[in-house]
Amino acid sequence: MALGLILGLGRSAFRRKRTSSLDILTSKRGPRDYYKGKNCKPTGFHTRKGGYVVVQEKLPNYVVPDLTDFKLVLR
Repeated sequence: MALGLILGLGRSAFRRKRTSSLDILTSKRGPRDYYKGKNCKPTGFHTRKGGYVVVQEKLPNYVVPDLTDFKLVLR
C-alpha cells in the first residue's frame, strides 16, 4: 500500500497542467494578426491606400436639451 502511494505521488509530478480552451484571449495568445481592441465601435473604414474615411452615420450623436431657463435649486 505504501508503494502505491509513493508511485501515485511520483506520477503527479510528471503531469502537465491542462490548458483550458476558455482562458482569456489576449493578443499574446491569439494569432499573429489578432488585435483585440478596447470594445469600441469603428467610425469609418480603411482605404486600400492607407487612408481612413469617416462615415457620419457611425459617429455618435448626443442630444442635449436646451437649459437656458433652467433654475437650479440649492438646498
